[in-house]
Amino acid sequence: MKQLMRSIGVYLTTDWFEKLRFIFIAIILANVITIFEGYWWDETYAIAYYTLFAAAAIDLLLPMRRKYLKLLLQVIAAIFITSQWARMEWIVASPQRWQEWLWWLQVHLVQLNPFIWISGAMLMLYVLFGIWTITRVRMFGFVGVSILVLTIADSFTPIWLWDEVGMVVFIGLLWLVAGHLSRLKREHPNSWKELIEYPLRLMVPIALVLSILMIVGLNMPSIAPILQDPYTIWKEAKGERVQVFLGDKGTDVISPNRSGNASSGYSRSDDKLGGGFEFDYSPMMTVTTSHRSYWRGESKAFYTGDGWIDVSPRLAGEEIVPVVKGEAFPSLDDPPKAGVKQVNQIVTMIRKDVYPVLFAAAPLSKINWIENEEAAIPTSLRWEPSSGELRLLNWSMQNRKYPQTYSVTSSVPVLDEALLRTSKAGWSDKEEASRHSFYLQLPESLPDRVKQLAEQVTAGAANDYDKARLLESYLRLNYNYNNLPDESKLTGSTSDFVDQFLFELKEGYCDYFSTSMAVMARSLGFPTRWVKGFAPGALPASDFGPPGGYREEEVNPSGAGTYTVRNSDAHSWVEIYFEGTGWIPFEATAGFSFPYTLPEEEVAALPDLDIGDNDAAAAGDTEGSSSSQVWLWSSISLLIVAAIAWLIIRRDKLIFSWRKLRHGSYTTNDRIVLETQKLLRICKKRGMEREDHETLREAVLRWSQNQKRLREDFKIVLNGFEQAKYSPVMASSEEADRFVVKVRSLIDQLR
Repeated sequence: MKQLMRSIGVYLTTDWFEKLRFIFIAIILANVITIFEGYWWDETYAIAYYTLFAAAAIDLLLPMRRKYLKLLLQVIAAIFITSQWARMEWIVASPQRWQEWLWWLQVHLVQLNPFIWISGAMLMLYVLFGIWTITRVRMFGFVGVSILVLTIADSFTPIWLWDEVGMVVFIGLLWLVAGHLSRLKREHPNSWKELIEYPLRLMVPIALVLSILMIVGLNMPSIAPILQDPYTIWKEAKGERVQVFLGDKGTDVISPNRSGNASSGYSRSDDKLGGGFEFDYSPMMTVTTSHRSYWRGESKAFYTGDGWIDVSPRLAGEEIVPVVKGEAFPSLDDPPKAGVKQVNQIVTMIRKDVYPVLFAAAPLSKINWIENEEAAIPTSLRWEPSSGELRLLNWSMQNRKYPQTYSVTSSVPVLDEALLRTSKAGWSDKEEASRHSFYLQLPESLPDRVKQLAEQVTAGAANDYDKARLLESYLRLNYNYNNLPDESKLTGSTSDFVDQFLFELKEGYCDYFSTSMAVMARSLGFPTRWVKGFAPGALPASDFGPPGGYREEEVNPSGAGTYTVRNSDAHSWVEIYFEGTGWIPFEATAGFSFPYTLPEEEVAALPDLDIGDNDAAAAGDTEGSSSSQVWLWSSISLLIVAAIAWLIIRRDKLIFSWRKLRHGSYTTNDRIVLETQKLLRICKKRGMEREDHETLREAVLRWSQNQKRLREDFKIVLNGFEQAKYSPVMASSEEADRFVVKVRSLIDQLR
């Protein structure tokens, strides 16, 4: 053992400066790539960091004189690291022919793109700088360029890079000291032997000086520069202003809300739920559909106590299936006994973001085309039967191409509640139930009172379906929707996300409601999965008249049309498996309603008319006149239908003319007042009535207490109304148009 330790010590001290040099290069490169903050994702950084330090470890630890052998090992390590962090899904297959092997290899290689290029670039830079920085001048050049890149990015972007600059300076000083000692050892070996006999006397002063410099440098207060750089002087000489980022610029710019709140949208990670968000009404996609629905994205099966994480398809004992255009996807479940409704959709993306799945009504049954009817299906697209998801195998990169438009068909099960009340939540087959046991998983840390509450809520139900509905109703009726929940209510007595919501916070948004129902349902033994995607979105007002002036379900019972789905429509809900029907969605969030597909109502047959003999004779006598009456009434009906169609087409102008006739001159201020009155009628229908003794301002302030997410919108509408009603100043047409848009947006949110 002593001999081994001595051999290791001799190896590490031999060419120690060369070994340190590679470590310094890896650390500096790892700090420089921080300039890509906001452009790279966590997996990309992990691949870059591990590639650099794996290469440095190979140079440091492996006693190989032949450089190409080390390089080969470094390349293998880079490929291995990339495959581990790129979320590669291994395709279980047994290729027989060489064409099948090529397909299998292509499917796996495409998942490494573009991560493998970043990993390769990091390894190439590491090797090239290792070959190049062999002199002190080149070392200064490498460190100087690194500092220059970081300082430029720090000065002209909202990214905080001062810590990285300090680290590069510190490594540069260490490198300089190590180079000086290496030169001393080489040129004055006797002096080096004398110094090495007292290592503490040699190293302590060096470490002390460098530590003081680092501490002072990193803790210096941020102050405005006394001397300006040439770029700033040039811009200000032209009368332009240069933004200077000082102080806590990183948090102020990147995360304006210090409580950790973000904007609404489809979240990339769900392993840590909580916090709040601000509504972002920017459009995300449009969906042209034959039936209104929720647009399902991913499902998660493992609840950790903090959030949700993915389940590998291999746990469900399935293979990831290649996608073939126009062919039905394989399913692990039997067809629903109540039947299905085919829903066709065309999805057109507006945002350029990349998502792990294709969105559609659930469950998907086939893909018709992507981009256009002639284009081939991308090889990276795969079908997961267990989760019912059409996934991109490798999507974790912002420049990854996501389909701009695609057409899919879904086979949505009909909701037959009578049949569901006779069904069991779960699988009767023990082998099947065991294969899906992860849908019952709960953390051991879950407090017992969560299960006790679920049992208490469902005590009066006689079947599993009614128990699930009771859980859904309990959450909808007893907890408040709030996109900015007050986390100061949390006492710290529990760390479980669901327990905190149910017993302490008692307010939140969809993630709180859906996760709570999923956990409570699992505690009762119901196979449950948490699902996220988007609520239906909004139909254009022009399709069925202005908002608030019609009942959409009467005019458009199927909900067919083109929906604009916004970031604010991002949503989560729950699916529970019922034998014979499949996965049934449940909407536990207060204020939301799932658009189920219901059985078609049977039209009652008209009773036969009992016509006596006399009546029959009279009918025979009047046969000729009846024929003419049929033509008369048919003509009248045709005219009525034409008149109704004309009224519908010209409704906007007719409404405008009626208001102008009724109110005289119809000014922009009148338009604002009328829109406000329309909003008040909608509020009244939603239970927000204005008392007789209240002014409009008092009523709006009272409503805002329960509708905190709409407080700012109400305030804008109230200010616009008061100015139009009581001010002599006439609003411009643009101001009136903006007011109408704000009112209609508020009406959409109140539905």
